[in-house]
Amino acid sequence: MSDVTKGSEQLRTSRLLLRRPTEADVEAILAIHRDPATCLHNPSDALTELTEAEELYQRWNDQWSRCGYGYWVARAHDSERQLGFCGIKPMELRGVPILNLFYRFAPSAWGRGYASEAASAVATWASHHVPDLPLIARVRPANTASQRVAVRAGLTRAAHLDGPGYDGHDWIYATRLSKTMRYACD
Repeated sequence: MSDVTKGSEQLRTSRLLLRRPTEADVEAILAIHRDPATCLHNPSDALTELTEAEELYQRWNDQWSRCGYGYWVARAHDSERQLGFCGIKPMELRGVPILNLFYRFAPSAWGRGYASEAASAVATWASHHVPDLPLIARVRPANTASQRVAVRAGLTRAAHLDGPGYDGHDWIYATRLSKTMRYACD
């Protein structure tokens, strides 16, 4: 169960607090995006310099300012340590506006269900607060862990929407697809 208060910059799950990033998170952004394991399937997301993490934080913050939502920092209730990031970003898929579900966690947090818990909370939040946009996750075919997170968050395979992505072929998982999107993409 999660608290999805409208306009909230925080979400709570049974084990996690998700909050809007601050400048104090830049080092964690770098640490998680610098780890080769976290960007194995998305090498273009890898960061090497603090300035890159500062720029990424600024893009996330700008989206929060424009949209009132974005990526959240995930941490356990009993810790200040950032476990990872999860959130949504408005994009287009084949010319149709959508929300892209993003999740990336430090390897030390893998295998504990944190990504699924965070992604489920974000998907629930999106369904309540941005219901007109379909929610999708773009996943590499070899990234079975990410596929499981998408399914646990309530998304299902939408193979008819698969296509090229930034770092290779994307498999698309989606919560629901409007008739417009189905016909526009079929």
